Amino acid sequence: MRQDARENRERILTEAEAVFGTRGAAGSTEEVARRAGVGIATVFRHFPTKEKLIEAALLRHFDQLIQRAGALATDTDPATAFRTLVRTMIETGATKLTLASTLTGGQHVPGNVAAASDRLKAVVSDILRGAQDADAVRPSITVEEVYLLIRGLAQASATMQTRPETLDRAIDVVLAGLSQTAG
Repeated sequence: MRQDARENRERILTEAEAVFGTRGAAGSTEEVARRAGVGIATVFRHFPTKEKLIEAALLRHFDQLIQRAGALATDTDPATAFRTLVRTMIETGATKLTLASTLTGGQHVPGNVAAASDRLKAVVSDILRGAQDADAVRPSITVEEVYLLIRGLAQASATMQTRPETLDRAIDVVLAGLSQTAG
């Protein structure tokens, strides 16, 4: 793929995540094209349907989280890596949930999306174990419990107006509850 085509594709995916991640099914490919600074034909040249565009945006979202988690796991101490990853997943979770629900409409999840989700969960599980080994997170905590807490706050922020400082404090409460020093 030519450099300009790669750049167009990346801009399209960035804007698709923003448009469909906030507006859901009400978002349009025309809005994505306008915001990306390309024509609608360029969008459809890369992504033949709106569903394929949303799917690609969701896959990109997972890939970025996996890359971020990998960098955290190698560049920071386990406790900080865990806290930063949980915070990032909650803060971006509303977008992910909206993209996923727009793509599937409550129906079957495409295999490549499920595989990307599984890869992310494996990385989160590894980071959780590292934080537990460093005595930063209670050893009884499972990745399923962490995911439930992430999803709960992400869902709440997706469905109701939440001030950033309120979400930030709620994340602090969740992280404190997971810590080794919690009750």
